[in-house]
Amino acid sequence: MIISPGSTVAITYTLSLDNGETVESSADGEPLTYTHGEEQLIFGLERVLEGKKAGDSFKVSVQPEDGYGAVIEEALIEVPLEHVPEEARQPGLILTAVGPEGQELQGMVAAIGDTTATIDFNHPLAGQVLHFEGTILRVE
Repeated sequence: MIISPGSTVAITYTLSLDNGETVESSADGEPLTYTHGEEQLIFGLERVLEGKKAGDSFKVSVQPEDGYGAVIEEALIEVPLEHVPEEARQPGLILTAVGPEGQELQGMVAAIGDTTATIDFNHPLAGQVLHFEGTILRVE
């Protein structure tokens, strides 16, 4: 059976960045299982898997536009420092905020100034080329 829309697919994979850093891997744990064609994977990876079968290997580099998108400058928000809890006033820490429609948003503290903090609400992998390597275990 080949991977096509509606297929249930199980893969093992390793995701790394241009600098060689491994971001995540299922190689030593549970495989990733998804339904093909239901946008459960980023577009660039799902497109490469289409038509493959169990036992096939894959290796692909996904550009930002087919992954998590480009970095959006408007998603870097400057807020008054008093709106950031003291324990979170360190670059790299993740904060949860409430969006304009009441939705929960996660952002990373990008910078701390004397009176303001810059919070980055882009996906952490936005703007990155994503390198996937893996094997298709099952197609149902």
